[in-house]
Amino acid sequence: MGRNRVRIIGGAWRSRLIDFPPRKDLRPTPDRVRETLFNWLGQDLTGLACLDLFAGSGALGFEAASRGARRVVMVESDPAILRALAASRTALGAAAVELTQADALEFLRADAGAYDVVFLDPPFKVGYWPRLAPLLPPRLAPGALVYYESAVAPELPPGWEVWRQGRAGQVRYQLLRRVHDQS
Repeated sequence: MGRNRVRIIGGAWRSRLIDFPPRKDLRPTPDRVRETLFNWLGQDLTGLACLDLFAGSGALGFEAASRGARRVVMVESDPAILRALAASRTALGAAAVELTQADALEFLRADAGAYDVVFLDPPFKVGYWPRLAPLLPPRLAPGALVYYESAVAPELPPGWEVWRQGRAGQVRYQLLRRVHDQS
């Protein structure tokens, strides 16, 4: 498999390859991590709405669509990467995938959607979590889960908990959820 290709590991498009342009900070979620994540999510995402906020290679969003998500919104700011995502969407016939060219934070501020699963795999060196955490709650459907991938585990503000977590090499990944104060 080439350096700028990633394989979908499950669902309707299992073993299909998606291509993406070379970028210094673009590192697709490794197969092993995606396998763990989708085991946590239960493999079948039929009927769920998903947001892939830093789409990059598209590995997480296309994986969700392959597993039956009814809607997958992929947000990407780089025009060349967005063109590659559009080509992959066409090649797969991924009608559930919507592509949006936007800055992730601006998208969250402007969007009115509610999502069951949000995938966050931002550039590691930027430290997005403190800016993302306050913008996410209005975008989350009841019982929503947020996947966060980074070099270091995020410091969670009140109202968030780690439901599942793992580590693969330099990658730390967590499945987060909101908790509501019972008092």
